[in-house]
Amino acid sequence: MTRIMAPTPAPAHAVLISGASSGIGRACALDLAAGGFRVFAGVRRETDAESLRRAGGDRLHPVMLDVTCEQDILKALGDIRQALDAGERFALVNNAGVALSGPLEATSSEALRDLFEVNVVGVLSLTRAALPLLRERRGRIVNIGSTSGRFASALLGPYCASKFALEALTTSLRLELGETGIRVSMIEPGVVATPFWDKMRSAEQRLLLEMPEALRAGYADRMAARHVLIERLGRSGMAPEEVALAVRHALSAKRPRKRYVVGLRDQVRAAVAARLPDGLRGAIATLRGRGSGSPRR
Repeated sequence: MTRIMAPTPAPAHAVLISGASSGIGRACALDLAAGGFRVFAGVRRETDAESLRRAGGDRLHPVMLDVTCEQDILKALGDIRQALDAGERFALVNNAGVALSGPLEATSSEALRDLFEVNVVGVLSLTRAALPLLRERRGRIVNIGSTSGRFASALLGPYCASKFALEALTTSLRLELGETGIRVSMIEPGVVATPFWDKMRSAEQRLLLEMPEALRAGYADRMAARHVLIERLGRSGMAPEEVALAVRHALSAKRPRKRYVVGLRDQVRAAVAARLPDGLRGAIATLRGRGSGSPRR
């Protein structure tokens, strides 16, 4: 559990970051631009693009990018290809993601499909389209996951499922691309103080109101306890800049790690949980679902 010391990046290094309008993605965009990278920051609204332009200086270039839209993906990568200088290296950071929590029996198939469309299919779609450029430019891929991708929790099943899928996708990419020289890393943040928590709380409140009365009666108390927890997490989590430091290391280190668990508390929890029997780990996860533990980013 060593401290991550981000090395100075090599000159002429460009990176595309999806989901850069706020939270971890925005922190990564600003950190990498300040560290010497040329950053193409994927956003979906012009107001977010303008905010990044003001904050990031001339090394930060917002691009309109919805990872569920093939046209957006192809246009963004085409524009980036035209903008790159000869010999300039290129990397991809898959950060775009959405939250979906609540009881599995109250989760609609449509909502689950929408979640996977962004958190899993969107990652693969953008990565697949970027691979020709990554091969040409000796690139790297960094996927932003979550410790929820290794340890599932009650009332967080849909989100955990999408992050478990991202773990498998990342490992498979690493194995398939090993001979190409493209390095693939997974970042697993713990609790991060970002707008993510406000969005999750609002979504859970809407879900509770939409539940049939019989379901609502069975879950209302547990979900109310989680709302209190989520409010606290939104205030007490680590700064997204800590995650950005791990991303910069994965992009610029001579030997990037395969996996970065970000946050000392979460490194300890991950190490301990990996050694617990399934029964005990399940009991702890159940307590977390009742509001006594912490869902991850």
